[in-house]
Amino acid sequence: MSEYNKPIPVPSQESQPYWDGLRERKLMMPRCDDCNSYWFPPSLLCPRCNSSKWTWTKTSGRGRIYSYVVYHRVYHPAFAQEVPYAVAVVELDEGPRMYSNVIGVPPDALSCDMKVEVAYEPITDAITLPKFRPVAA
Repeated sequence: MSEYNKPIPVPSQESQPYWDGLRERKLMMPRCDDCNSYWFPPSLLCPRCNSSKWTWTKTSGRGRIYSYVVYHRVYHPAFAQEVPYAVAVVELDEGPRMYSNVIGVPPDALSCDMKVEVAYEPITDAITLPKFRPVAA
């Protein structure tokens, strides 16, 4: 691992299982034991049925680009060598949407509904980031 100079997420008590899963190359999300829905970000109650009975569950890690933006301006000095780069809202096959970077494709080749899959980027011994890349045809 090379030195990582960008901001590093700080896990909360609620999100620690998510970060632990990423370190093990698993995209984990809460799944309601009553209505079977997944959600993100983690919370104590199911946002669909308000149940407090849920389980951390591995997702497929696959989805589609719901929306995206391409940054051409440097808003933080650590990203200066990355512009232009894409940030997308990825809608997972299980339903939740999450923000992430899209890698492995030039930003001008992105499109909404593009199929993507999670790629894991370890940045420290404790933190691995989920990024997404186009699904190989």
